[in-house]
Amino acid sequence: MKVTRIAFSGSLNNGKYAQLAEQARRLGQVRSVVWQRYGSINGVKLTDRQIRDIWMADGTAERFRVLANAWKETVRDAVADITANHAAAKVKARKAVFRLTSDQVRRKQMFTALKCDTWTEDPFLSRQMRKHWKRGRNRTHNQIVVRSDQYRTFTLTEGGDVWLAVPGLQRRQLVRIPLNTTVAPSGTLRLILRGGRVEVHYQIDVSAMKSSARPSGSREIGVDKGYTEVLTDSDGQHHGTGLGELLTSESDHRKVKNARRAKIRSAAEKACDAGDGPKADRIVRSNLGTIKRDQRSSRWRQTVRTTTFRAVHAVVDKAALIAAEDLTKTFTGRARRGRNVNRRFAAWTKGVTAEALTSVSERRGSALTLVNAAYTSQVVPCCGVLGHRAGERLHCTRCGVVWQADHAAAINVLHRVGDPDITPHTPHQRVKSIVQERTDRRPDQTADPGLQLTS
Repeated sequence: MKVTRIAFSGSLNNGKYAQLAEQARRLGQVRSVVWQRYGSINGVKLTDRQIRDIWMADGTAERFRVLANAWKETVRDAVADITANHAAAKVKARKAVFRLTSDQVRRKQMFTALKCDTWTEDPFLSRQMRKHWKRGRNRTHNQIVVRSDQYRTFTLTEGGDVWLAVPGLQRRQLVRIPLNTTVAPSGTLRLILRGGRVEVHYQIDVSAMKSSARPSGSREIGVDKGYTEVLTDSDGQHHGTGLGELLTSESDHRKVKNARRAKIRSAAEKACDAGDGPKADRIVRSNLGTIKRDQRSSRWRQTVRTTTFRAVHAVVDKAALIAAEDLTKTFTGRARRGRNVNRRFAAWTKGVTAEALTSVSERRGSALTLVNAAYTSQVVPCCGVLGHRAGERLHCTRCGVVWQADHAAAINVLHRVGDPDITPHTPHQRVKSIVQERTDRRPDQTADPGLQLTS
């Protein structure tokens, strides 16, 4: 398993940053050409090496005015993005094939055509791929990909911070970047330029990382994701309770800020339409910059990640086995919550939670088990029936016990571990039927006063 590490530049002067920014701008043009020419059916079956050979033969490579290794690595990176985009469309096309026919021979033929990229010869697959594989466009003009043998690292003093020397625009002219770490990056580097600072992204193998000296617990714990908090465990304890405030405040701030920027942008467009180009340029230059916005967004993301990882560490402190739902799945459909609530939920960082659960559990030796979470927040653990949900309260319709919904969900998630009937891929309609069948076979129970778990 690979993990990404990020090193940041420190005290980088304006001249060096300007050189890197110009190189990134030119490499952004390379990405744009790749997407424009090969981002659709014209790029099927073409590899990055074939594209490089074509460009070197027809003279396209000379117009970019960057070193050969720089634009070749950029082509490779852009083709990888196109391939991922292509693969995502194939997933939807395969689902359409399942709906089209139940003939196993016909299905196998279509799946083979998708795998071998001969789907252009099949009318149905061609329609599906045109529907789901939209031509993309490049919006990345601030990245430089550096091959592992094209840079060097060094330190000025023993045990001091690392310096990184990367190729510039001219041959044999290196740009030396001071980093804020004593650990030298390795492998292929991705330099991302943001607001006068350079981020150096690189990947390392988890097995090569130092194992954490902090041991895990010895219990089995179920967890349920949350918006106001990161996780709620099956003991009823909430972890990362500041998450909701972070998400809501940032979402509301962006709404107000973007509305104001829209008004300023409208004034610039009106000035441009009226023929007053200098005024429009002044408005854009002085009022529509992105440096402060990007810096605030970066600080916010780091704060969210810190809150999330601390919450997961708190769960692993007492858990040798963690039961959780698969947070990498896309949630479909929107409830009628209102525009503002849906906007705030759009900022929900459940992907960071999924990353933290996987990373921390592996580092600290705790087992992570993903289960089917359908109806876990609607089934009351005391009687196993579908309860009545009212906000954060879950009322048992059989014995009258009131549960905190996230606590009940965490307990149900833990009970799903090893359930022979409800597997991670069981459809939610079937899960509901199983729950109701079990309820019908279960006798009425008397409420235990100790189960009044309202909060």
